[in-house]
Amino acid sequence: MSEGSISQEEIDALLSGVDVGGLGAGGSFSSGSDASIDIATLQTFAGTIKDKLAEVIKNMTQQEASPEAPAVEAIGRDQLLAKLPEEVVAVMADYSAGLSGDHLFLLDPDFASKLVGFINQEENPALDDMGLSVISEVISSHSGAEITELSKSGKLPGLATNPPEAVKQPKAMIRMPQGTFACFTYPLTISGQQYTLWEAVSGSVADGMARALGGGSAAAPSSSPAPEASAMGGAPNAGAAAGGFTQQPMMGGNMMGMQQPQMGMAGGMPMGNMMGMQQPQMGMMGGMSMQNPPNVQSLQFPSFSQSLSSGEQGNIGLIMDVFMEMTVELGRTKKTIKDILGLGEGTIIELDKLAGEPVDILVNHKPIAKGEVVVIDENFGVRVTEILPSLEHVASSM
Repeated sequence: MSEGSISQEEIDALLSGVDVGGLGAGGSFSSGSDASIDIATLQTFAGTIKDKLAEVIKNMTQQEASPEAPAVEAIGRDQLLAKLPEEVVAVMADYSAGLSGDHLFLLDPDFASKLVGFINQEENPALDDMGLSVISEVISSHSGAEITELSKSGKLPGLATNPPEAVKQPKAMIRMPQGTFACFTYPLTISGQQYTLWEAVSGSVADGMARALGGGSAAAPSSSPAPEASAMGGAPNAGAAAGGFTQQPMMGGNMMGMQQPQMGMAGGMPMGNMMGMQQPQMGMMGGMSMQNPPNVQSLQFPSFSQSLSSGEQGNIGLIMDVFMEMTVELGRTKKTIKDILGLGEGTIIELDKLAGEPVDILVNHKPIAKGEVVVIDENFGVRVTEILPSLEHVASSM
């Protein structure tokens, strides 16, 4: 471990075995219910969107973009990492309304630099903050086209994403969806060169997209086997034994809509049905009724305590002296490229925060608290007024 810094691989090794927020033994994420993704429906959607993507790029770069047949697959983090170059430009645009989940775009830095050069009309542009903001605008336009297409059915009213935020990082540091997720691969040819745009959405988002498009995975209804026929009488509802007496089968405590075993009566009287469930009947023997009372048990819920064992706390203690970047964010805003290029001395930029509203405190670009700005000996500072729930910290860092 180098002094003052730590690699992603070292963090994964230190935290192996810690079960927090879906992180299981061995550092792998639990896939939950996102293993069944309707690839066929999403493939059709990608075939429509590829033309929208080419149109967005042409309008912003004034260059012809020829899209090829896209591919959609259900993969995991390691499979996507194998497709990417060592360093990528990642644009996070998580769904915030209508759907909720991870939404990530990935580009090769050469592709991103080419787009910035065409849009800003410059040779060999740098992928600095200005260049990354240009990439965010491109992705924002493409994401808007996707939202328009998904909203046509009316099943996702108010569908929206967070403002796209582009970063240039090694691929191992990119926050990717957990478990099994959907990956869209869009091959493009621009000015005779081939490029690729990858798009990854979490399994829950992929299922919501498929359902809005008329597909999606539907849970198969469970069915109970029909009661077997009596060996002597041949009728499924009759349990007649020798001598005309009725055989009473055992009753269980199945109360969740499951079909109950049927019990007969001497004389062939019909079975009762109460509140949608088949109720067992009482047998009659010598004019006296016999009834087995239902076996009802209270439901036991597992404990969801978030406490860590001593071994887990020891693993966390190994990285307590690692430095992390802490940032206080006063506010944000969105500007067109034209407005940004027109900035000069004296320009006032209006932010999305109101005067006196708490500012966001971030660690490694993840919000952990809120506070108010103060002045300490002519230096700015921030007084913490609210700590965000710990589960939100874990979820935002995955």
